[in-house]
Amino acid sequence: MNGDYGKIVNTLKKRKKGTTAADLCADTALPLETVRELLPKAADEYSAHLQVKESGEILYNFPNGFSSRYRGAGVKIKKAFSVFKKVSKTVLVFLFKFWIMMMLIGYFLLFIALILGSIFISIAAQSKSSDNRRGGSFFGFDLFTLIWRIWFLQEMTKPRGYAQVYVKKKNTRAMHKAIFSFVFGEEDADKDWQENEDKAVISYIQANRGVISLAEYMIFTGKNSLEAQEGLLSFCSRFSGSPEPTDEGTIVYRFDDLLLRADSKNYAELSPIVKHLKIFSFNSKKMNVWFIIINAVNLVFGSYFLFNSLNTGMLVTQAQYESASYLYAFTHMLFELFTQYPAFVMFIGLGIVPFIFSLLFWIIPAVRSCLLKKENESIKFSNYKKLGFNKIWSNPFNFQTGKIKIPSDEFSPKDISGAQDRLIKEFAAVSNVEVEQSETGEIFYSFNEVDAEKKALEKYRSNIDPGQYKLGSTVFDTTERV
Repeated sequence: MNGDYGKIVNTLKKRKKGTTAADLCADTALPLETVRELLPKAADEYSAHLQVKESGEILYNFPNGFSSRYRGAGVKIKKAFSVFKKVSKTVLVFLFKFWIMMMLIGYFLLFIALILGSIFISIAAQSKSSDNRRGGSFFGFDLFTLIWRIWFLQEMTKPRGYAQVYVKKKNTRAMHKAIFSFVFGEEDADKDWQENEDKAVISYIQANRGVISLAEYMIFTGKNSLEAQEGLLSFCSRFSGSPEPTDEGTIVYRFDDLLLRADSKNYAELSPIVKHLKIFSFNSKKMNVWFIIINAVNLVFGSYFLFNSLNTGMLVTQAQYESASYLYAFTHMLFELFTQYPAFVMFIGLGIVPFIFSLLFWIIPAVRSCLLKKENESIKFSNYKKLGFNKIWSNPFNFQTGKIKIPSDEFSPKDISGAQDRLIKEFAAVSNVEVEQSETGEIFYSFNEVDAEKKALEKYRSNIDPGQYKLGSTVFDTTERV
């Protein structure tokens, strides 16, 4: 690091007991305006903690040392690994999707073709044989087997289930998209969530004279006080803001440059944006059930060929053919037309590969379902905290967690009692809380400091003249001709 920012960081590293802007001016001889501009950037990069002294000045402490969040070999390695991981994931997902289509549908059709082929060959062989005793023909065929095979053939050729859905509904999803949805899920509808949240915070800041408090930021984000402070310092670094003390000694975050805008309309209110829950798949339950059935067929026949390959192996004699299961013997004879090692090819191609694939086809959605439930619980808890923080900020006296109205499932974590306790503890880090219990056993929480902070915040904002941030009349226009 070079320049003014490098001087400030090097000076901060030498000071172990905290630093003010005036200290940095004395050590670096940099203008106070420059120090105040660059100090929030350093606070963000090195995770500073802020303290307001009796004089009203802000003291910057760096209890975690000076390990940069954005620089250094460790950060570069982490970023490179993140890029590698992202690219690898994209490539592997693409290849796995292609493999899924080939395996799920391809193997299903292959197994069905082998079954149908064996049935037709068996019927043809029986028509030429006069011996109806069990084991009398090469394939071991009887009346019961004939009836079963005719029924199976009839059932398999019916236009039903998944195929029927696609025949009747022309505008449904393509098969490959439906399969990928079952295995990998849908595209994240909230992939731009961070950007949308930042826009909401910026709109609120602009609507409130360029100032936001820690508690207000917590309402927007659902973060605890430490996370919210880090988030606001990052905001200061990105949008030219700075933490400022009020006359009463609380910290507010001021963004004067965000007030210099052509659009004078104020859009935002102190209303948290709800993050939506993620869903397992847009497919219908019936469609996913048919994927499971198709995969089960592959698993059954993969297990069948795997077992018989290990148990029977190479068929070389008439006796071995007659002792082997019918389908395995037929497939073995068929593969002899293409390879000298039919048993080995069947062991790998019809046994190991479809068996492993079928397990993965179930395991991946199962794991994803568990992770999805965990992630949705986190989303519910965050939404619940946003709602609770907003209620406390609106009315900090005699607050009851049981009186929070849950508008939808997106606000309702499974452990509601634990969520209520964490809500109180996390907001208590911003304001001391007084707890009272009524004669009926009801518990009331009062955050007296919140009311004082709201008044101090209102007073601070009232002292800012929005007129000084008007753009004024045009003094130069590139469209004008000289």
